[in-house]
Amino acid sequence: MAKSKIQPSLLGLIDMAMNEIILQSLGAAETVTGSKHLLKTPELTILIDCGLFQGIKSLRQQNWHGLGFDPSEIDLIILTHAHLDHCGYIPLLVKRGFKGDVFMTGPTSELTQLILLDSAKIQEEDAENANRHHYTKHSPAKPLYTIDEAKASFKYFRVRDPNIFVRLSDHVHFQFKTCGHILGACSVELTCFEKKIIFSGDIGRPQSAILASPDYFTEADFIVMESTYGDRLHGDHDSYDELADVINETIAQKGNVLIPSFAVGRAQELIYILNILKKQGKIPLNLPIIMDSPMAAAATRISLNYADDYMKINELEFQEMNNHITINQDYSNTIGFIKDKRSKIVIAASGMLTGGRVLQYLKSYLSDNRNSILMIGFQAEGTRGRALLNEAHEIKIHGKYYAVKAKVLEIQGLSAHADQSELMNWIRKFKKSPAQIMLVHGEPCAQEALRVKIQTELNIPVKIMKQNQDTLLFACENNVVFPRLEKTN
Repeated sequence: MAKSKIQPSLLGLIDMAMNEIILQSLGAAETVTGSKHLLKTPELTILIDCGLFQGIKSLRQQNWHGLGFDPSEIDLIILTHAHLDHCGYIPLLVKRGFKGDVFMTGPTSELTQLILLDSAKIQEEDAENANRHHYTKHSPAKPLYTIDEAKASFKYFRVRDPNIFVRLSDHVHFQFKTCGHILGACSVELTCFEKKIIFSGDIGRPQSAILASPDYFTEADFIVMESTYGDRLHGDHDSYDELADVINETIAQKGNVLIPSFAVGRAQELIYILNILKKQGKIPLNLPIIMDSPMAAAATRISLNYADDYMKINELEFQEMNNHITINQDYSNTIGFIKDKRSKIVIAASGMLTGGRVLQYLKSYLSDNRNSILMIGFQAEGTRGRALLNEAHEIKIHGKYYAVKAKVLEIQGLSAHADQSELMNWIRKFKKSPAQIMLVHGEPCAQEALRVKIQTELNIPVKIMKQNQDTLLFACENNVVFPRLEKTN
């Protein structure tokens, strides 16, 4: 065997590098979308979340770029929850060579399959429309992935329950804890060479109507933490009363209330809250409520199956609340609901007004000052939802501009994301301060505000992750080089 030409001193440096545990954010670094956090260890390379970029064009275009390395180098994925900005890149990763396990909870598995199929369908339709109407630079335009390619990724899904340790290799294992954001959503504790690295996922709110309060870990050496609302408090107003006031004021003017909603999570919580308001007599009992979203309908059925194990309300209560709304799946009925002159509440996806049936309602409702557009979730930069909150005077939909005359309102207390105070309380659950907190999944102003808050009040070093930059967490003890393990099915 030929001798290595590498200098002995360089061999020592290589050994040291192989002992390092390195974190790299491939997405959700100084932005809220495209969550992908790569943990490189001597034994395994692990991707925590695998989401699509959404929002402004410069972000969306990154979905078409490669990761800068062969996806087959990733040994496994751990998925925190089923929203598209956390799971939407999985089929593309599989298409490009990834063949490892994808670990997630049972509800997350079912919801992810639902979301990925919808994502693929939309991409196929968008490519077809671009080719038909010739508004593409590509010949022909192609989807990121097809329905068949989305289905091909499902065989790698592996369901694991919360609070159970899962051994990944000799020195690496993990466990989930539910975090309240949506059904099945979890934080992740990765024990890596005796150090605990916590990935918060998206942290929910303690007072969710249907989900249990976020569970939490109490020990951590390092925390990788979301910061979506790191600069905001949702306020102490009663969200139920705020919602009832918006509804009653709108119907008094014979208008409609349009609520753009994420089909998974927000839609189900809204149904429950509106049902409570009717029971309490705070809104009219006979006021029509339309949930116009096939995905929300499917997500509601999935939620029903997991209600007893993952929700505050049981299966019977969940079923009962669905009996008081109209769930529409057939697009041909949408036009009928729009033409119906009676006041009504419409819940429709997408939550950021980037697509879906909500746009059909928006085109009809925006120009009438009797109507209300009610925003209840985070609106990413570059979306129509953000434009409305920024008081845009007109909105472009399907190539045409529509004047904004309807009232645009926001109820922050109905958000599925913890605010700054709740994020701080989540950190305070740890018995001993971690060596460092790395902030992800937030826009720069939110991250900077939370960084200063944490360092000032808790005296914990905080780093704001930058995309594609390596962060050395620690090196293994005794400078031992561990072999990279072969992947197992």
